[in-house]
Amino acid sequence: MTQIVTLTSINAHTLRKWESRYSFLEPERTETNIRCYSDEQLKKLLNISILTRNGYRISKIDKMSDDEIHDLISNKLINDNPDDEISALIISTLDMDEVAFDSVLKEHILKNGLLATMTQLIYPFLNQVGVLWGINKVMPAQEHFISNLIKKKIFSTIDLLPYPKKNAPSILMFLTENEHHEIALLVAYYIAREFGWRVYYLGQNVPTENIRQVIEETNPKAMMSMFVTPTQVSIETKLQGILNQGNIPLFVSGNPNILEDIKENKQIRYLSHPDDFINQLKSLTS
Repeated sequence: MTQIVTLTSINAHTLRKWESRYSFLEPERTETNIRCYSDEQLKKLLNISILTRNGYRISKIDKMSDDEIHDLISNKLINDNPDDEISALIISTLDMDEVAFDSVLKEHILKNGLLATMTQLIYPFLNQVGVLWGINKVMPAQEHFISNLIKKKIFSTIDLLPYPKKNAPSILMFLTENEHHEIALLVAYYIAREFGWRVYYLGQNVPTENIRQVIEETNPKAMMSMFVTPTQVSIETKLQGILNQGNIPLFVSGNPNILEDIKENKQIRYLSHPDDFINQLKSLTS
């Protein structure tokens, strides 16, 4: 129930009230009497959350068919409400609907620019995808499908940015061995380039021992990495291995459950949100 509340922004009391009063919501129950929502019910709840945020009464929604609800959502009901847009992205992910996903993304970019889209839409959307993983509501194929759409959009937009100036500060970005979730790092790549930095992007699964040579050849002002996947190697061991490669600031972000026990170190700068990264970039060039 907690995860459903997080995904839909509908509180548990309201969900229980709807379940008792209306016919559109009939969750299954486990042997221990815990509510269990199917993929179709989750998508319907996400659509209903959009409608209620836009002033539709639940008693009216209850009388609508699934097609009527879908048509309302499709007819550009979303109007600069990030919660609505995130819900729409989640639905298109579950449906593997490239057209719907791309439509929401393009509209947000046109209205707000890519930087705001990355920080206000894609970043919180990725957090929601993490919730979906936690309740087994997204398959690896769905995650890869949407990940590739986002990566394609980021790379194509980065290509449109002007080249950094010759004296621009530089940053080295990479994922360590057994780390493959690179979208958040690509968001950081775009942000750094948007702010005029030169980015040396090494991508996924980079052996730690290779980092020293790159540092010596490129002389970056900072490093950045993400940690998403739990491994047998402790986060402290991974971080110390990176720090041993060069005495420069290391920006770290990713799964808070992995990173919550990071020991204080003046060389490490933990980032919980893209805005933190932007502020760090500014502080290093001020």
